[in-house]
Amino acid sequence: MFEISVVMEFSAAHNLRDYHGKCEKLHGHNWQVEVFLAAETLDKGSMVMDFTLARKKLKQVLKYFDHSYINETEYFSKSNPTSENIAKFIFEKMAKKVKRYNCTVARVSIWETSRSKATYYE
Repeated sequence: MFEISVVMEFSAAHNLRDYHGKCEKLHGHNWQVEVFLAAETLDKGSMVMDFTLARKKLKQVLKYFDHSYINETEYFSKSNPTSENIAKFIFEKMAKKVKRYNCTVARVSIWETSRSKATYYE
């Protein structure tokens, strides 16, 4: 099995529902996202996926969040915008974007601070 990862950032605000503490108030983060792509075999160019293409696909997904109030996005108007749920959302969107290639999304990790990370995988 082979695996690559790409990392990108986005800035956005959110507040947590059903939470009692400082994060129930509106606040922002400079989120860091790492997407891991895996393949059993390499493509014709001996790659899981070209890094440039992987970053392009991730950038398309992150446009949904960048400089937004995440709670007001369609998906998160009903789903609590925790790091865990954001990681799952990115995983699902990236899985659709790489479906036609020779790889799958292995996992997505998202940091809301340098010391706080959530990961989603299936």
